[in-house]
Amino acid sequence: MKTVAEIALFTDDVAAATSFYAGLLGGTPVAEWPGGAIFAAGASKLLVHERAAAAEDGPPNEDHFAFSVADLDASCDELRAHGLSFLVEPSAFPWGRSAYLRDPDGRLVELSEESA
Repeated sequence: MKTVAEIALFTDDVAAATSFYAGLLGGTPVAEWPGGAIFAAGASKLLVHERAAAAEDGPPNEDHFAFSVADLDASCDELRAHGLSFLVEPSAFPWGRSAYLRDPDGRLVELSEESA
C-alpha cells in the first residue's frame, strides 16, 4: 500500500517558510540545516528546501509529494505495466532509493522506498 511520505516545498526564503510552517503546524522543525527544515505532519513529513539548480544526475528541485512504497522496483514495474513512464528511474540518493514521474498535469511525484 502506498502512503503519503512527504511533501517537499522549494523556496527562495527558507527562514520565512520555516517560520510560516512552524506557526501553521504549531511546532518547531524536527530537523534543520542551512538551506532546509523538516516538520513532522502526522505520519508524513513536510520538507522545506532552498531553491537551487538541480544536479544533472538528480531529480528536479521542485515542489512535489512522495509516496512511500515497500518495494520500489516492483511498484515501478506495476506502474510501467499501466503505461506510466519515469522521469528518473529507481536510483539511490543520500535519503534512500526513489523514482520520479509526472502526473497528467505535470506535477512531480516521487516514489520512495521504505527504509528497512
